[in-house]
Order: sequence, then structure tokens, then C-alpha cells
Amino acid sequence: MNKIKNIFLLILLGVGIIYSCDDDNNGFVNPFADINYEELAISDNDSIVKFLKNNYYDISLDSVKTLVSGQTSLFDDTSNLKTMQVIENDIEHTLYVYMRQEGEPVPVKDNPTVMDSIYVKYSGQAFSNAKLLSFNFDKNDNGIWLTLNAVIKGWTHGFTKLKGGELEKDSNGETVNGPINYLNTGKGILFIPSGLAYPSSNAINFNSNLVNTNLMFYVELLDLVENTDHDNDGTASIDEDADGDGDPTNDFSDKSNPTLPDYLNPNV
Repeated sequence: MNKIKNIFLLILLGVGIIYSCDDDNNGFVNPFADINYEELAISDNDSIVKFLKNNYYDISLDSVKTLVSGQTSLFDDTSNLKTMQVIENDIEHTLYVYMRQEGEPVPVKDNPTVMDSIYVKYSGQAFSNAKLLSFNFDKNDNGIWLTLNAVIKGWTHGFTKLKGGELEKDSNGETVNGPINYLNTGKGILFIPSGLAYPSSNAINFNSNLVNTNLMFYVELLDLVENTDHDNDGTASIDEDADGDGDPTNDFSDKSNPTLPDYLNPNV
């Protein structure tokens, strides 16, 4: 199983939590207890902006490179750089999406919602200020199905800016035999603040080597399942949002089963 899938499953399944011991009360204390997450969100954004100002997108290499004379920085490439304000744990974060290619599926599908299943390729790197901190900490060049309600929040929201592609067809309009190939896919680069990645505000992330780290993902949206219906009750999961806050994962209408969210409860 590849590493990034394990990282995403970390959110759902959990991992061993590392605590430091407090000798005074023989208990456990949060090793990140002193972090001010509002200040961290501001610091993260400053770091991302610095990176965007000091790098550009090299279209010939399909890669982010250190800014050189005559090129336009990612930050100043306003026709392609999109920003999204995302509230997580009552803190506002800025998510940046650089559009390499929006995607033009035929027949046209809508952009995915935050609850839809998607088929993607990706590679991820960590960065701070103007520099990358690592080579790819993981990548998937073959394609993998994921559901946007069960990945890091930077993916949940960032992918809504892209569209999927279309299966390659032959001259008769039939799907080409052999390896599956998608055309006109949506391609982007996500610049994700730590609060929308693996924040230490969630104890599950304590022992992740990506905790409180800004991440950059090259992503390609190949396909999606529009109006994904997780409980197969005939209502799209995105529409099982009783409180209307845009997040169906926090709606629990069934008093007889108060821990099961509506989008997973076929009886609601």
C-alpha cells in the first residue's frame, strides 16, 4: 500500500499517539499544547505567500521552479492562482490552487463537491517559506479512487476547483482497448497550510512527520462520481446537510442512532 494512502487513512483509522509525560501529575500532556493555532494560520499563510512570490510555474517542465528573470511568480500569476477561504476548527485558513488545466470533460460534468468520489493522480512535497523541504514524500502515477470527505481538508476543498477528464475514444466513439487513458483532465497545484493538512490540533496527527507542515501537491483529476451517495438511499451525500453549513459530515438527525451521520444513514 502506498504511503499517501496510509496518510489519508490515518485520519479515519488513527495511529499511535505520542505524548510527553508530566512528572508532576504522572499523567500525559499534549506536546503541542502551547501552540496558538490562530497565529500558526497567519504564519503558514506568510510562508506560503513567500514561496509563491519566489517561485514560478515552468509550463515546459510542468513543474514549480525558483523564480528567474523574465518569469512571472506564482503569486503574481493571478489568472491561474485561485484562493479559497476555509474555516477549520473555527480558524480561517487560506488555501491556494494554481490551475495548470481546469479540465473539459465530455459529456461535461460539474466540479466535484466536498463529498464526491474522485479518481486522481498526485505527488506531494513539503515546503517552508521560499524552499522545498523534501522530494516527493509520496506519489501515485497510476490513479486511485478517493472520497473527498475522507482526505485532508486541503484536498476536500481544493479539488472543487477542478473538473475531471474524459475516457479516450476511438474513431467509432468506443473506449480505446488497452490501458485506460483520460483526456482533458483537470490539473492543479495545491498549496495547503498545515491547518488543512495534518495539524497537531488533531491528536491523531501527533506522530506524523508531516504534522504542522505546509504541503504542495501536484494533482490531476481524471474522473469523478457526481452526486456520490455513500449510503445508497437515493439522496446525494452533499444534499444530506440538515444544518445547511456545507458540511454533511456533522449532521446527525437520527436520534436512535446519534453517532451515525445522515450521509451514511439510509434511514434518514
